[in-house]
Amino acid sequence: MPAGPSGTSHRRPCEGDGPVPPVWRRPVSAPLSLSSVPKCGARGSQRGLPGTLRVSRGRRPCARPRRARDLASPGTDRQTRSRPRQSPCPPQPPESARPDCMTEGLPAPSAGLAGISGLTMDPECSQLLPALCAVLADPRQPVADDTCLEKLLDWFKTVTEAGSSLLLLQENPCLVELLCHMLKPQDLSSRVLSFSLRLTGVLAAQEDCFQYLQQGELLPKLFGEAGPLGGAAWTSPAVRSGWIQGLRSLAQHPSALHFLAHCGAVDTIFSLQEDSSLFVASAAGQLLVHILGLSMQGPAGAPPSLQAGDWPACAQKIVGHIEESLRATATPQITQALNVLTTTFGHCHDPWTQVLWVQLSPLVAGLLEKDPIPAAHSLVDLLLSVARSPGLSSSSCGLWETLAQTLSHLSPTQAGPLALGILKLQDCPQALRAQAFAVLLQPLACVLKAMAQDPGPSGVPDGTVGDSMTAGTPLPSKAACVGLLCRSLAHLELLLPLPQRPCPWPQALLLGAAVTLLQLCGGSARPACDMGRHLCTLLLGCVRVQRAALDFLGALSDGTGKAEGPASPARLLRWGRRPLRVLSGAGLGLGWPVRSVPCFPWIDALLCWGGPWRGRLGASSMSVSGPRELVTQVFAVLLEYLRSPDSSPTVLKKAFQATFRWLLSSPKTPGCWDLDPHALLFLRDLLPVLQKRLCSPCWEVRDSSLEFLTQMTRHWGGQAGFRHALLASEVPKLTEQLLRDPESYVRASAVTAMGQLSSQGLCVPPAGPEHQGGQQKSLLVELLHILSTDSEGFPRRAVMQVFTQWLRDSHADVAGDTEQFVAGVLQVASQDLDWEVRAQGLELALVFLEQTLGQPRSHCPHAVTPPVEAPVGPLAQALQPLCRVRLFDFAFRALFDCDRPVAQKSCDLLLFLRAKTASSSGLQESQSSPNVASVEAALQRWQAGDQAQPLGDLEPEVVLAVLRSLDLEGLRGALAESSDHVEKSPQSLLQDMLATVGVLGENEADCY
Repeated sequence: MPAGPSGTSHRRPCEGDGPVPPVWRRPVSAPLSLSSVPKCGARGSQRGLPGTLRVSRGRRPCARPRRARDLASPGTDRQTRSRPRQSPCPPQPPESARPDCMTEGLPAPSAGLAGISGLTMDPECSQLLPALCAVLADPRQPVADDTCLEKLLDWFKTVTEAGSSLLLLQENPCLVELLCHMLKPQDLSSRVLSFSLRLTGVLAAQEDCFQYLQQGELLPKLFGEAGPLGGAAWTSPAVRSGWIQGLRSLAQHPSALHFLAHCGAVDTIFSLQEDSSLFVASAAGQLLVHILGLSMQGPAGAPPSLQAGDWPACAQKIVGHIEESLRATATPQITQALNVLTTTFGHCHDPWTQVLWVQLSPLVAGLLEKDPIPAAHSLVDLLLSVARSPGLSSSSCGLWETLAQTLSHLSPTQAGPLALGILKLQDCPQALRAQAFAVLLQPLACVLKAMAQDPGPSGVPDGTVGDSMTAGTPLPSKAACVGLLCRSLAHLELLLPLPQRPCPWPQALLLGAAVTLLQLCGGSARPACDMGRHLCTLLLGCVRVQRAALDFLGALSDGTGKAEGPASPARLLRWGRRPLRVLSGAGLGLGWPVRSVPCFPWIDALLCWGGPWRGRLGASSMSVSGPRELVTQVFAVLLEYLRSPDSSPTVLKKAFQATFRWLLSSPKTPGCWDLDPHALLFLRDLLPVLQKRLCSPCWEVRDSSLEFLTQMTRHWGGQAGFRHALLASEVPKLTEQLLRDPESYVRASAVTAMGQLSSQGLCVPPAGPEHQGGQQKSLLVELLHILSTDSEGFPRRAVMQVFTQWLRDSHADVAGDTEQFVAGVLQVASQDLDWEVRAQGLELALVFLEQTLGQPRSHCPHAVTPPVEAPVGPLAQALQPLCRVRLFDFAFRALFDCDRPVAQKSCDLLLFLRAKTASSSGLQESQSSPNVASVEAALQRWQAGDQAQPLGDLEPEVVLAVLRSLDLEGLRGALAESSDHVEKSPQSLLQDMLATVGVLGENEADCY
């Protein structure tokens, strides 16, 4: 489906538009001074040519007020507006609000540090910082936007990473005054207090600065009981989050660890794990992991003791808290402990983690004895994190046994993610892999058992699958049944491309299960037992299962790439019957017993159940994806879904996708790429269905049908069988009628489909010799009409893509008069308001340029351009076709486009042309001083925004002279800059924040 709209209209320049660097490298006639921005354009991720051309500081364009968002990282979404910048004179806080509490306790700046402030902060920022700190400390001055505070904190992080935090504080005492001011009992903004706590952590991350702040007791008063912990501000989640993040930044050295242990911070972190804010609770758990890892680093980098009793006191306190939580009866406490352990084993891979797991694994295994198992999802995450950890020896710490026990205790819904994770492990015992694969196959085995025509001889002993199903776990309700089946199908689909998937892979049997599920959902299944009828009632018309089964069926078309031989089911049967009791003791080389893990005889159901294919799994008629009879059933159920009026648009789309994948995988005769006879028979049944879907009242169905037609035509449009079947149908005629569909998405898809059909010669011409080629010509005219008049951007973009492909492939209609075709298309594209249409026009121009000069260009933008040779004959003669189609008029106009992608593409095109002609001797053969004054004057007007006057007819010598004058490399570098690169500076941020003081009332609504 075409992409979303992104077109925009051109805009006149503003009086406030700033200067741009000269685009001209060496003027030919007279020096040029291009000093204004061509157009401002709408803001967007791909806009910004005006912003990229400026190199000196200036005011923003009048139509685009400066915003703090211009300085944000890609993830931020808060915005702020400000007035045009003036000399900041913010109101000073009252005397009572000025900090005077702690600075006398801190050492004075060292005289030896004077005069080197440029190493830590720009002088301009140092001059603005005191005023900003005064504003932040004044509760009467609300901060414009917390996004500004985030950017300010990022800047301080950059400054401290590049230099000394202690030097930064000593040269800017206003920062210490701001932090001290946070301790006063007043109505402080929670955002500013949170910012101050985080800033303190950033500064104290360096140990010398930590000691400096400790001398004035600033750290204990900010992070201890005397600080926000005991005040009303602690009720704000932002303050609690800032407190945690400040400690996280601070905890980088042994002094910080000692501070945390003695200020009671660890106990506070324990309590914050149960915070009502999920963000605060999650951050508290991550901070505990960080503190645990820091405490286990040991003094001076010495390895910690592998005896848990010799660990540091802080580490023992955290581990004791985890043990206490694992013994708790409340599920939230258990979840918190499991999450902390999951993060620990995911980030810490030192040898002490194995000691930690050996100590805690009995408590983790004890959770399996509870009914129900608490925090099952967190337990699965922990076990997989431990299994993936390179710091643990899984065989020596009992992990495989724990995994096996967990698989046998969890419900099928809970065990699915664990089973998938086990099968993704590289080194895992085969018996455990068998048990995990059995868990994933169990829902499908239940379905096959329920649909078996004669359950007795199916090979399934009594009391296995059928009894367990009736007993209740997999199918207690429709929601549980649907969820379990969808997850099982999704997990098996994820296993398909993995090299470590189980081998042999039961391809044919999984195909049978997928087909059965689709039949159950579609109502065509004929169950023979009560359980099958109950299952049919649950799944009838279930769109969710239909989508999952169709996705899985399409993925199975790739199959194993190898046909399953007659021995494969027997081998899998032996593998499935292997008793999983070998997981205890000698089977894994372990010395302690585990509870007996039951075998999985229901795998026999999956192997022995055959339905209509019973006894034929070892037949010789095997395709890449399964037995011939089963593949026939696959196509039958797909055709059933494509025909059914009950198929929803999304289900129908997935049915089309699965059908195309199965057609691609159909066996082919060696040396022949045509469809095999069975696929052609299916195609003859499919085309009438496609005709019906092209006339559907639902636009999504029409759109999906056109996409499917385009895919088939692209792959088999040149094959005789496909061509004969398609031309014998009404599909081409119906597709042509959809060019006038009321829905723009459908029109765009119809344009693409008709372009593909025309390229393959599958547009049926009118009868009679006098109309020879008439249909082709009428299609070209109609596509040009769409490009000129369609009100939506999607069809116009599709037309440009079709025209570009036609030109690249030397389409018959284009090859007749290529220059007229290119000239007409470029003329229309240059006036289009959609930037993607204009950019595609430049792509078409580049194809024509390459064909004219005979030098195909590399499609890789980073490829090194090799030396090129000039075309044979005078260069001016080679450029004449480009001048006749007004390609340079289009390219030069696009060079000053307000949309950055268009300008970049034009710049690349002109650079390619200049590199192509640089080594030509024709430059010296031409007149030495062509008259380019009128062209330069016109380009100056275009850059200023007045593009009404065209360049007129250009001579090749004039074009080459202008190309030599343009500084295209400099322009390309400017275009590569972000749209806010000039304003993206710390000084600009500080000025923005100061400019918003006192004006929030009139600027609360952001026009953007």
